[in-house]
Amino acid sequence: MSMATTIITDMFAYDFMINAFTAAGIAAVVSGIVGYFLVMRGQTFAGHALSHIGFAGATGAGLIGLAPLWGLIAFTLAAGVIMGALSERISNRDVAIGVVLALALGFGLLFLHYHTSFATQATALLFGNVLAVDHAMIATLALLGAITLAGLAFIMRPLVFSSLQPELAEAKGVPLRAVSVAFLAIVALAVSVCAQIVGVLLVFTLMVGPPAAAQRVTTGLWSGLFVSAGLAIGEAWLGLTMAFYTDWPVSFCIACLSALAYFVCIALPKQTRPAQVAPAS
Repeated sequence: MSMATTIITDMFAYDFMINAFTAAGIAAVVSGIVGYFLVMRGQTFAGHALSHIGFAGATGAGLIGLAPLWGLIAFTLAAGVIMGALSERISNRDVAIGVVLALALGFGLLFLHYHTSFATQATALLFGNVLAVDHAMIATLALLGAITLAGLAFIMRPLVFSSLQPELAEAKGVPLRAVSVAFLAIVALAVSVCAQIVGVLLVFTLMVGPPAAAQRVTTGLWSGLFVSAGLAIGEAWLGLTMAFYTDWPVSFCIACLSALAYFVCIALPKQTRPAQVAPAS
């Protein structure tokens, strides 16, 4: 039996590792695909802000006895819709977004102050705990992932058009604000899925690293999406393998692999992206 085969059989002898690989695969696909458009639209900081806002929602849910995931989803969805509706006003206003995410973290700490028994779960929310995922959580992540990707597929044509040629899209009658609201709501769901794996503080790891690397080495939309999702899956699964054999935190391993992949890709000659114009209908 080869060493590679032994490594695989050793890991998958444990149910928690099978669950972890399944959950990480779901999160990686969703994050890689949604994150590709997030990077393309230059809204990565907004995505990061959503994860911080979600932390406040999760801790608030714990304070009133609800599952943290539902508070995370509720707060990120509400924030995504508001940010999308105000997209023209907050465009390139990183300071305003930074203030909002700092305030959200402050509220999260306040909720923890009144619910100290939630501290262990809060740590998992901040940094992820994929090794504790059970079958019920996998089913929930799969459902959220399916809804997220279905929503993205539904708005993909106007989303691509408004991202690449916003002035022309508006002239053609594409509702830019409605597309922005829908997209950031989709990002909010993707953040909720991703946070279960790497935590809200490391959402950039899967939602920005792989897409940014993919956009350095591809020129087409579909090839970029494929490479982004592939990199995200590879980083997530290899990170789990590294963590299993080194006892390092999973999120740390995934973050290192994501950074390494990105730095390798930016060292390569940048691919020239041809002008693209998506039809409005």
